[in-house]
Amino acid sequence: MSGVVRRRVEGWHRSSGGLRQASVRVRSTAAAVIVVALALTIGAAALLLLLQRALITEVTDAAETRVADVAGQLGARGTSQVAQDLPATTRASQLIQVLDASGRVVAASSSRVAATPLTDLRPPAGALMWAQVGDMPLIDDDHLYQIVAQGASYGGKPYTVVVATSVQTQRQTVGTVAKFLAIGFPALLIVVGVASWLMAGQALRPVERIRSRVQGIGSRDLTERVPVPTTRDEVARLAVTMNEMLNRLELGQSTQRRFVSDASHELRSPLATLTAALEVVDADTSGKAWQELHPVMQAETERMRRLVEDLLLLARADDTGLRMQKTDVDLDDLVSAEIQRLRSSTPELTVTGDVHPVRIVGDPVRLSQVLRNLVDNAARAAHTSVRLTTTEQNGSAVVTVEDDGDGIPEADRQRVFQRFVRLDTSRSRASGGSGLGLSIAQEITRAHQGTITLAPSRAGGTKATITLPR
Repeated sequence: MSGVVRRRVEGWHRSSGGLRQASVRVRSTAAAVIVVALALTIGAAALLLLLQRALITEVTDAAETRVADVAGQLGARGTSQVAQDLPATTRASQLIQVLDASGRVVAASSSRVAATPLTDLRPPAGALMWAQVGDMPLIDDDHLYQIVAQGASYGGKPYTVVVATSVQTQRQTVGTVAKFLAIGFPALLIVVGVASWLMAGQALRPVERIRSRVQGIGSRDLTERVPVPTTRDEVARLAVTMNEMLNRLELGQSTQRRFVSDASHELRSPLATLTAALEVVDADTSGKAWQELHPVMQAETERMRRLVEDLLLLARADDTGLRMQKTDVDLDDLVSAEIQRLRSSTPELTVTGDVHPVRIVGDPVRLSQVLRNLVDNAARAAHTSVRLTTTEQNGSAVVTVEDDGDGIPEADRQRVFQRFVRLDTSRSRASGGSGLGLSIAQEITRAHQGTITLAPSRAGGTKATITLPR
């Protein structure tokens, strides 16, 4: 017995699992057919119940009307006159008796009910009582009858008027309706299934086209896009979202390729310099070449180290975001330190500052890196002067770095934040710049929920503004 139960349970699991793994079209069609079948079953049961009750109520109302008429005639004209009128005035579906106090039939609508009372109901004068009976031996049929009895009186004697109405016609009507429903249900369910299958296929056809197109898109070519249906429904929004995702993937891929290409290009120059220097040192047996080329090789090695560190920092920013060691930071101290450093390293420039105390929560090392990158850019671009300021505006800390150089064209003010972008390639490479300074500064500022903007300065050059929330 346990083996049979186990096989049945496993079979049920397999069938339910198969339904879960079926296609959306099959599941949608099955769900529609099941829901319609349940709705039709409940609706049919309610219809048959209400129809039967309505027909029985109609029969009962007619019987009550008839029993009241007969009781009124009995009270006005007596049993003999009622006995004469009943056979001629009674419908075929009704049987009427008039019983005296002892239960004897004193008047009847038909000889079928002239001998034995139809019911034991004995209501008092003017009162009504109801009952349903079937398979009465005294009647030569097996119909179900609705019986209504009303008490009456004549000449001071109590009587009972009984009206029995066959409900066979009503039962047949309900049965006929049930047969038609039983015949129509399968046909209707087939129509619903076919319609659901066709509609689901029509609705999923754009999804299949999207799937086919996405399947054909390779990682080497992300320029293709999925077709967008003309309908403004969920499928159209799915196609738009897929195309937006492909746009992001294509942009990320092109950025990655450009990043790798630029990084390779940047590393090629110091590697070529180091290779050439080593070849010269190898060929020189006197040792003088090593003394002459040592500073060059050291500078190129330092340049490669800075470039690799910058690349790793940007890679971490792209991957998981920069992690900040946040603490209280006095921005005015950082700016003052940069002013002193720039004055000592570039005495040919006039370095001024308008520094006000401003404190924020941030990473002092990373913020110092942002300031150094901006200050170094300003020093390279300036003709004679650089100006640094700190202030507080609308609850935010604002740091500005201005120079009196040639300035940055408006079309390039956003482009310079891209990686490896130089507006003056030869000078930047000669001074060791990699074109990553502004990109790194922007990433660090974003990690602090701040912004960097570039605008023309009053001195004619560029004004870099750092805005950080306090």
